[in-house]
Amino acid sequence: MKRTYCTVCDYPQTACVCHAISPLQARTNVIVMQHESEVNHAKNTVRLMRLVMPNIQVFVGETAEDFIELQAYLAQASKPIYVVYPSGRSQTVSQSGAQADCIIILLDGTWRKAYKILQSNPWLQNYPSIHLNVEHASNYIIRKAKRPDSLSTLEATALLLSALDKTLNTEPLFAVFDAMVQHRLSAMPENIKARYQLNDKEVK
Repeated sequence: MKRTYCTVCDYPQTACVCHAISPLQARTNVIVMQHESEVNHAKNTVRLMRLVMPNIQVFVGETAEDFIELQAYLAQASKPIYVVYPSGRSQTVSQSGAQADCIIILLDGTWRKAYKILQSNPWLQNYPSIHLNVEHASNYIIRKAKRPDSLSTLEATALLLSALDKTLNTEPLFAVFDAMVQHRLSAMPENIKARYQLNDKEVK
């Protein structure tokens, strides 16, 4: 039988997350440089972000030529611009002095693919880098990561927005994220589900 999809969230009807969607308005401009391999990935959290924050901008590619439009946009921007990537020269939000009214650029992909985007786009070095102090493991337990500080792009965005604006309620991002994770876990056979570390969360 052919799957039917929700016309709003574009997830299968059996995994619809519309009940968990509520809009989030942030002063920060969020830009995502997404590796092309992530676009159609079923567990891509940028897709969830766009349901909650339709104003985020997503540019797909890997090389500098793929991001010419983005480079032109940033060249005309009047707000401070920060690249979100941990490195020897990156700072925390508080160290950088970044304010909510800025532009943040996130690289969406595995660590290897995000690094490839960074290396293929040396123009990103023109902007200061910021990083998160990750205190807790990711709740993205349905997608394995090699690094303990790995966060989904959605989680990283939510934490950064909170760091930039202490008054902003980022719960809408986590709500739709948790709904997706719970749907996927509940659909797994018990023997498969048992392989995942559930972080003490109840799987319904």
